[in-house]
Amino acid sequence: MSEQSTTIISKVWGMCNPLRDDGVSYGDYLEQLTYLIFLKMSDEYSRPPHKREIGIPKGYTWSDMNTLKGAELEDKYKQILEKLGEQNGILGKIFKGAVNKINSAAILYRVVQMIDKEKWTSMSADVKGEIYEGLLQKNAEDIKSGAGQYFTPRPLIKAMVACVRPEPMKTIADPCCGSGGFFLAAQEFLSDPNNYNLERKQNEFLKNKTFYGNEIVPDTFKTALMNLYLHNIGDIYGNVPVTLGDALLIDPGYRVDYVMTNPPFGKKSSITFTNKDDEQEEEDLVYNRQDFWTKSSNKQLNFVQHINTILKATGKAAVVIPDNVLFEGGAGETVRKKLLQTTDLHTILRLPTGIFYKPGVKANVIFFDKRPASAETQTKEVWIYDFRTNIHFTLKQHPMTYSDLEDFIKCFNPQNRHQRKETWSEENSDGRWRKFGIDEILARDKTSLDIFWIKDKSLADLDNLPSPDELAEDIIENLQDALDSFKGLQNALKNK
Repeated sequence: MSEQSTTIISKVWGMCNPLRDDGVSYGDYLEQLTYLIFLKMSDEYSRPPHKREIGIPKGYTWSDMNTLKGAELEDKYKQILEKLGEQNGILGKIFKGAVNKINSAAILYRVVQMIDKEKWTSMSADVKGEIYEGLLQKNAEDIKSGAGQYFTPRPLIKAMVACVRPEPMKTIADPCCGSGGFFLAAQEFLSDPNNYNLERKQNEFLKNKTFYGNEIVPDTFKTALMNLYLHNIGDIYGNVPVTLGDALLIDPGYRVDYVMTNPPFGKKSSITFTNKDDEQEEEDLVYNRQDFWTKSSNKQLNFVQHINTILKATGKAAVVIPDNVLFEGGAGETVRKKLLQTTDLHTILRLPTGIFYKPGVKANVIFFDKRPASAETQTKEVWIYDFRTNIHFTLKQHPMTYSDLEDFIKCFNPQNRHQRKETWSEENSDGRWRKFGIDEILARDKTSLDIFWIKDKSLADLDNLPSPDELAEDIIENLQDALDSFKGLQNALKNK
């Protein structure tokens, strides 16, 4: 991260303590920053040398409020938020329902003056993006607010993009895009001259036609729009690249070349998805998806089915999933068998613990390429990289970095994954890269893909048990899963 970005992030985030004392959460502060920075940037774009028509009504611009103080500033800010929420396009999307959550006029004045001193449009897209990403990460660290649930570790996102290797003039979707991390990493990859030298037409496609996103949480949706806008994705007057709403409810109709995503954590949904017309359950709890392979209330299984739908016949996907998707019976087994039959599910990355803000998460990344309809099973072999056994990270003292994933990327061999070499052998049983034939997998109980072979050193003897922190994280995770299940049952009973 650049020194300029670090300095501004520190300055902007330095306002947080007095705001917290005033009852403003990290998430609310980030939301207000979104509004204020957008207003400041729009004002800069309206002036030389840009002289853009910014679409903000006269009397409701940054220059109409940045010199005010006290009650006058509060009143004008309120008027601006209400007026812009009535506008069309990305402007109205960002400001819809916006209210001032900074209750202290003095603190609001300090925040406005702090933003006013920076020349945002003179910064490169990289610097602006780094600033906003830095603030998003700070927000994600606020575990108590649950903000980190949608925050995928950036090194992991970058590694997934490096393996998929998206190509110019092709489309990319993330049906639960959070703050837009996968889109930004894909944009960075496509814009890197070491990968491609984009022509004007390709740059325009990247900006306006490449990305398709969904986000179900309104505040996160606004954050995503601002994040993408700061990174020059989408246009204030053009189509909005992200849609607010639950991606699982309907088949959106579009088909894309790539899907890269991390569906939300939590196994159960209050909604059951079925592919049967004569389903007799409560209508408000069942949504019909004829394109799904099987009925399930498991969110991750439904996202995998949804991703299969929105991929083109030759599309590719990289999806973060929890362990249960790899071994769960019933609908889980059906989905795994269908994936093996209809796609080339060629790679599984077993992720280490300690990389997500939700404690105790055990997750994986599955990589699969869709194939045209055929009676032949499309998956011939599955390559598994065990990046979990005997590996553990922490968010602050020992965070995972991109360099930690470089060996996996090398083994994945994105340039030609059909020329891979195992690092595991009978002589090297601790090798982390190993392939399994389709017959071997189909013979496993419930077609389980939860496969590991390296000896866990923490279980070798009682003197070398997992650390208390790791044990506590596992206990918290199990208790949370149980609580989520009970809440789902309780909600279902209430709706009967």
